Amino acid sequence: MEIGAQFYTVRESCKTLADFAETLKKVADIGYKNVQISGTCPYEAEWLKEQLQKNGLRCVLTHIPAPRLIDETEQVVHDHQVFDCEHIGLGYYSFNPEQGDTYEKFVETYAPVARKISGMGKTFMYHNHDGEFRKLADCRIVMEHLMEDFPVDQMGFTVDTYWVQSGGGDPALWLEKLAGRIPCIHLKDFAYGRQMAVVGEGNINFDRVFEKAEAGGTRYMLVEQDNCNGEDPIECLRRSYQFLRSRGFE
Repeated sequence: MEIGAQFYTVRESCKTLADFAETLKKVADIGYKNVQISGTCPYEAEWLKEQLQKNGLRCVLTHIPAPRLIDETEQVVHDHQVFDCEHIGLGYYSFNPEQGDTYEKFVETYAPVARKISGMGKTFMYHNHDGEFRKLADCRIVMEHLMEDFPVDQMGFTVDTYWVQSGGGDPALWLEKLAGRIPCIHLKDFAYGRQMAVVGEGNINFDRVFEKAEAGGTRYMLVEQDNCNGEDPIECLRRSYQFLRSRGFE
């Protein structure tokens, strides 16, 4: 398994192309070789390809805004072909009926997207938060339904360790349940007070996470920290990198 940096962590430093380019360099200077691009300013596929090559980086996953995934699916896939990224992700869906985000609407909307992306040779990835652990009318949680209603060859799961634990689940157990569907996962630590923490500085048992991720076929473990609690996000990514290197990952 290889490690990488999720750019949602440094999104505030990627609001212009110039700042985005500088942040790519800073992340590469830490030692990361893989990145997920998410939460940045808009960019052209050729621009990203050039910047990745310049910094010796590889984009292994993205999160693409829902309107583009739904309305511009073919163009999104073509863009990913340009910068050689296999995994195309959706970052969030609330599954909150009060917001109109019903489970049925999700399936109706994203099953065609998943089929089209798969048919064009890429993998559609779904990233969980804690809402996927709410129970539906049949008293089964959303994650269980997603596993059954989307074929293995059409949708993978970007399991997020923090959000699984926040939803009342066991990250390692869910990696085991989703084995074969987790090519990319998010490493995010959970500290007292529900704070997001640098990997290795919170309370998640990452030794079990690593064991189950490897057994389940994970290729990329991407460090993400949505909230750095007032610290410099680059410094947080650095400390997470150092922890993961101490565990033998590169």
